[in-house]
Amino acid sequence: MAHFEVGEVVRALRGVRDEWRDLQKRSRELGAREFPSREALAGIVASLKGALFPMRLGPPELRHESEDFYVGHTLDAALQSLLGQAGLELNFSTRHRSVAAHEIEERAAQAVREFANALPGLRRLLDTDVLAAYQGDPAARSVDEVLLCYPGVMAMIHHRLAHKLYQLELPLLARILAELAHAETGIDIHPGAQIGAGFFIDHGTGVVIGETAVIGQRVRLYQAVTLGAKRFPTDVEGHLQKGLPRHPIVEDDVVIYAGATILGRVRLGKGATIGGNVWITDDVPPGTSVTQASLQKAPRDAA
Repeated sequence: MAHFEVGEVVRALRGVRDEWRDLQKRSRELGAREFPSREALAGIVASLKGALFPMRLGPPELRHESEDFYVGHTLDAALQSLLGQAGLELNFSTRHRSVAAHEIEERAAQAVREFANALPGLRRLLDTDVLAAYQGDPAARSVDEVLLCYPGVMAMIHHRLAHKLYQLELPLLARILAELAHAETGIDIHPGAQIGAGFFIDHGTGVVIGETAVIGQRVRLYQAVTLGAKRFPTDVEGHLQKGLPRHPIVEDDVVIYAGATILGRVRLGKGATIGGNVWITDDVPPGTSVTQASLQKAPRDAA
């Protein structure tokens, strides 16, 4: 049998961890886990999806007469688990301040309570996304097919949940939910992005939507669309400034076709159509159609 000197590797790995903790000014004291668990959040969001759509995303053996029992049991377990994860995030985020344990517990409980109360509204909002996908895709045969099969809809379920956590000042939990969807669907939506009702991402792979993007109602995106930042301002010490509005505003009824890249705090006016593979860094007036041909023609017209 081969011998791998595992003990030496374990000691070396401990040394690397200690170096990192010293660099980050983290405590070396023994104790319980400090951070939320990606695995726990994956289980929570799976349960929440089942509670929101029990007969389609719930267990295969579920019957209509058992819906309320299943939803109640599943939701209670998911919220209790979420409470624990929220406590971990809040405890870590306040580690450099003198915040009493009972205050953290109260904040976590209030956040999860508000999250639970928001679920019926989130379900109604998600219904508009499902209908938008069904009505916007001629290949869709039913709303059930859309919910079960479309990656854009799955990404939006995660985003609607994650955005609520983001609003409740649980950004790490929100980001984990968003990245679980990113890994599953190839769609990257920051939980801070504000997205109106009836949002449809067709195909979806490669879509990127930044933190401060604001998207209106009945907007449709295709694959490989980027709503990104054009530049990243820094402070006097050269550090990136966080939280500044730096992503596009997309008004109601805009359609953005595959491969389009829209950068910076630009505004796409209501009813605008953005063609495939265009690069936009300026405002687009309402009702305007922008294509590669129109962008190439503009400089000659201006001359």
